[in-house]
Amino acid sequence: MKHIYNIEGMTCNGCRDHVEKTLSKVDGVINASVDLEKAEAIIEMDNDIPIEPFREALPEKYNISKKEKEKNVFTEVKTKKSKLQQLSPLLIILGYITIATILLNYHRESWNGAMLDFMGLFFIVFSFFKILDLRGFPDSFRMYDPLAKIVPIYGWVYPFIETVLGLMFLMRLQIPVALIVTLIVLSITTVGVTKTLLDKKSIQCACLGTALKLPMTEATFIENAIMIVMAIVMLILI
Repeated sequence: MKHIYNIEGMTCNGCRDHVEKTLSKVDGVINASVDLEKAEAIIEMDNDIPIEPFREALPEKYNISKKEKEKNVFTEVKTKKSKLQQLSPLLIILGYITIATILLNYHRESWNGAMLDFMGLFFIVFSFFKILDLRGFPDSFRMYDPLAKIVPIYGWVYPFIETVLGLMFLMRLQIPVALIVTLIVLSITTVGVTKTLLDKKSIQCACLGTALKLPMTEATFIENAIMIVMAIVMLILI
């Protein structure tokens, strides 16, 4: 017999693998398959197993609950969100950053500093969401960032690097240094994002931390590319 369970607390493929292995080791389980995107686990067993052994086996980070109604997979029709719907939090945040940049610069004679304001606000806002779940962010980030995979501590430091860069841009402190660091940091991440997209892996984007669950899509690449182009333009202008 097979039962479907909801699993809360998974943020990356590493979490999925850990939950799957843990559930598979519970006595009486024949096979356990976990789907990160659906946040579900399909568990095959000989006899009906109470949910308590599963809860005891999993770390406190995860919450497992049995689906009240299990529908036939052949008759169930699920409406998947479009990419635009999935990325709406990211687009809204970028919209607010753009509006704030316009408000900061509309009364100025020169708009040369508008890009610096945009980059500063971008880093401050995005680092805030990463710091909201500083424990979960590094695990998600190293799923695709090449440097974070090799140097795990980089994932813990990264949100604070963004905070410092944001303050440097907004306060006009050592702008050339901030632009060079931006190019290096975002170029490394973009390489990982590109590889993930080419491999067609389904993982969560950590650009807004783990507080908002965003899929890794072309928008992540475009977002990084825009910041890289801005940094290059500003380096040429200064």
